Amino acid sequence: MKRHFPASRCCSLVLAGFLACSGFAAAQTAAATPTTAQAQPWKSIPIPPLAPFHPAKPKRLVLSNGIVIFLAEDHELPFINGFIEMRGGSRNEPADKTGLVDLYGDAWRTSGTATQDGDKLDDILEAKAAKVETGGDIDSTSVSWNCLKQDEDQVFKIAVDLLEHPAFNDQKLNLSKQQMAAGIVRRNDSAGQIASRESAILVYGAKSPYAREPEIATVMSVTVADLKAWHDKTVIPNGMIIGVSGDFDSAAMEKTLRDAFEGLPKGTAIVEPKEEFPGPKPGVYFVDKTDVNQSNIRILGLGTERSNPDYYALSLMNEIFSGGFGSRLFQEVRTKRGLAYSVGGAYGSSYDHPGTFYVAASTKSASTVDATQAMLDVTGQLKTQPFTEEELKRAKDQVLNSFIFRYDSVEKVLSEQASLEFYGYPLDFLDKYRDAVEKVTTADLERVAKKYIDPSKLAILVVGNSSEFGTPLSKLGPVKTLDITIPIPPGMAGQMSPGGPDQ
Repeated sequence: MKRHFPASRCCSLVLAGFLACSGFAAAQTAAATPTTAQAQPWKSIPIPPLAPFHPAKPKRLVLSNGIVIFLAEDHELPFINGFIEMRGGSRNEPADKTGLVDLYGDAWRTSGTATQDGDKLDDILEAKAAKVETGGDIDSTSVSWNCLKQDEDQVFKIAVDLLEHPAFNDQKLNLSKQQMAAGIVRRNDSAGQIASRESAILVYGAKSPYAREPEIATVMSVTVADLKAWHDKTVIPNGMIIGVSGDFDSAAMEKTLRDAFEGLPKGTAIVEPKEEFPGPKPGVYFVDKTDVNQSNIRILGLGTERSNPDYYALSLMNEIFSGGFGSRLFQEVRTKRGLAYSVGGAYGSSYDHPGTFYVAASTKSASTVDATQAMLDVTGQLKTQPFTEEELKRAKDQVLNSFIFRYDSVEKVLSEQASLEFYGYPLDFLDKYRDAVEKVTTADLERVAKKYIDPSKLAILVVGNSSEFGTPLSKLGPVKTLDITIPIPPGMAGQMSPGGPDQ
């Protein structure tokens, strides 16, 4: 049915249209629109300054034989956690026995002690929901334990027995060797794993202890005698740090530790390797992995040490450059150009040797070269595009607001204090961190960017399927193809798959 409006309503509609055209309606609408502060009231919420950061320091003791002990009481829950860390790790093992420290860390615990084998220890600890573990790292080995307060005496005695009377046996060592060999054979399965491994080799050098990889031959050459010799060499009080946190009385715990360890005789201190770190040789390096349809890209350089006075400025520069969704790298490469599934980076910093500076991305095969060029562009702009006060403020907020969560428990603070002790850093390093970050200026950012970022010294690594590249990789420069074939010792070829680049 046809509808008819009264004349008065028709006049009203015409007038409304006229007023809208004349801008009157727009003015009325603007007047009714809330201001930014009204529409986004959260912006007017006052944000108080960060509270001073002065974490409670663990009690520090030094025994007469050189053992350093940290004790941190925490009575919130009836648990006790402890660790004994010894100097000497995989960077100290002989090159022809690469993998020794990993095998040592495994077989040490699984073999058990002179009085109780590893399987018996498993049963005892499982019944108490407790743990005693051993392990090896790049620069240390360790024994750790975790238990309820009422079980501390028994569990601690197990840890001490394991430390002082290990019973390395061939059966457990052989099992660890077989497991490690199986991992070596499969190490080319993952493109990401290949990229990480080859990145370290490019940055530090194939023979560097920070990059060398265990091979089947080096793993199979390790004997029980090697494990015993390593134990005797590294388990010495003047290379040992002990930390205990949890529900205990410090005076009683101190007595327990003194009774257990003060009688240990000193040994010969581990000599750390003297390494040169020239950084990667610039160029384009490629691993052809034909069973993938995307590329893993790394742009690589040498990072820094935490002792570097520029560490704080470099940390903030890196936050602006590659620290998250709002970083220059993410916004340009992923958000604006849509060239990567993921993209990020870090200006790596280790305690006693340079870390790795890297820019990393994953992209579909066809956009490999475009994504790499975009990453290079943003990296180069660190030297030419001025840093803004807004970028700096946001970076400081992100770094400082996340910093506290790294040390929000007694156990985390204890672990960090032990690390500072291990590497010879001032024990108030954490206390000074916030002030050092807050003092960084945009001028500092521009200075360190110009000093430390040099695109001509960077290496490019691509792990991908060259048959699907939209543009040849050679557009970025001469390409060197890396050989990642896994060496199989004579006589073992029939037992293991060679695991070449396509596996």
